Amino acid sequence: MPNSSSISEFLLLPLADTRQLQLLHFWLLLGIYLAALLGNGLISTAVACDRRLHTPMYFFLLNLALLDLGSISTTLPKAMANALWDTRAISYAGCAAQLFFFLFFLSAEYYLLTVMSYDRYVAICKPLHYGTLMDSRACATMAAAAWGAGALCSVLHTASTFSLPLCQGNVVNQFFCEIPQILKLSCSESNLREVVFIIFSISLAFGCFVFIVVSYVQIFMAVLRMPSEQGRHKAFSTCLPHLAVVSLFLCTSFFAYLKPPSVSSPSMDLMVALLYSVVTPTVNPLVYSMRNREVKDALRKVMTTCVSKAVNCPSLGIHGL
Repeated sequence: MPNSSSISEFLLLPLADTRQLQLLHFWLLLGIYLAALLGNGLISTAVACDRRLHTPMYFFLLNLALLDLGSISTTLPKAMANALWDTRAISYAGCAAQLFFFLFFLSAEYYLLTVMSYDRYVAICKPLHYGTLMDSRACATMAAAAWGAGALCSVLHTASTFSLPLCQGNVVNQFFCEIPQILKLSCSESNLREVVFIIFSISLAFGCFVFIVVSYVQIFMAVLRMPSEQGRHKAFSTCLPHLAVVSLFLCTSFFAYLKPPSVSSPSMDLMVALLYSVVTPTVNPLVYSMRNREVKDALRKVMTTCVSKAVNCPSLGIHGL
């Protein structure tokens, strides 16, 4: 039986069996990837360039967009390359790097969503203290803590997972390297340490989940007590997008990592993985821009500026000649 020292590459799950379907999946994934790059790139540009969006909420939204860009760029390019070149292989080091960066972006995003719920709680429940509690230093510290906690979590899990002896071959039943699929390749008696890390991470994730739920219970209670209908509408317009993103992220991620083995199948694992690793980073910009007038105005301004520059470029070139 092969062990980890003799494995130089892994074989990922192919997205299709025929060449025509592989090419179809390539173009489909390319379209999704470009949409994610465009959406998150526009959000990042709008927040960075529009002074009206230089507030804590949009600072965290900028970080979320960057994490989404990193997350989807970790998985989709390799899947697209495999579909285009009709291959399944990924090197041992490449698999470890992919697992590390995906866990890093995924974990950091979860901690950042927790921080964003605190930001909304302070803004609505303690508005008089918002400027003190959410000053620039506090925001930078909380964002750095989310990124740092994600990096620490990723280092622990990646090191633990790839230190296990692998006795079940090198076929990964997923289109990217994922902890549950790698653990299926390990010797059953040797993965206790990674199970302990997973239990610790689940406990930490559950604590964040409770914090988010308690924050939003208090937020909704405060909003319902507002005498002004316009104030309630504004509060809901800033909270509902975040709540939608959190719900989609948590439901798909928790199901992917906590579902019982009895309901697990390659097709279901693939669908769930596509939801939390591909769909979520792609739709987040849409969710945040649909009900937020400030974001839509900033995006319109950015796109208008880009179009005007594109139109003026040829004339500038002619005058230069």
